[in-house]
Amino acid sequence: MIRAAPRLTDRRIGLLGGSFNPAHAGHVHVSLEALKRLNLDEVWWLVSPQNPLKAADGMAGLAQRMAGARAITRAHQRLRVTDLERVLGTRYTIDTVRALRRYHPKARFVWLMGADNLRQLPRWKGWAGLVETIPIAVIDRPGFAPAALSGAPARRYAGARLAPAAARSLADRAAPAWTFLYTRLNPLSATAIRNHKT
Repeated sequence: MIRAAPRLTDRRIGLLGGSFNPAHAGHVHVSLEALKRLNLDEVWWLVSPQNPLKAADGMAGLAQRMAGARAITRAHQRLRVTDLERVLGTRYTIDTVRALRRYHPKARFVWLMGADNLRQLPRWKGWAGLVETIPIAVIDRPGFAPAALSGAPARRYAGARLAPAAARSLADRAAPAWTFLYTRLNPLSATAIRNHKT
């Protein structure tokens, strides 16, 4: 997967990272919206061995989370479930993105995140470096847009924000470049699903 075939190197690839604990229809919705509105060829799910910002308590094993992600994406051939962070030995998003860009220098990667993550982005290691390394698409989530768009990252990089109408060119832009996509809101969250099961 790391040293991908040449046909992947010139492709537009969205990267959706997370614990996927568990993967759910909201993740699929975000991915399909990204494929359509960002003119992507594929979306890779980067199932994290352990999110540094989340407690290990209550975290299902990586194999279980991978299996769940594969099951829910089975009908979508352009969604690829990976454990690239395990393979790469990376823990932080900035390190993962830099490694992928080294391995696939001709690929056009876009980082995908929900509006809740844009709001908390300053908690991420090297967050400004991430914004300046890879184009980013932020997908709206219920209740998060106002705080996300008024937060430090959105203010700091306001000049690099693309209008939604220009989002299809995001993968071809040099970072920093980002867009905020308003979409049909999917209220599902992995936390809610886990709490419902208990």
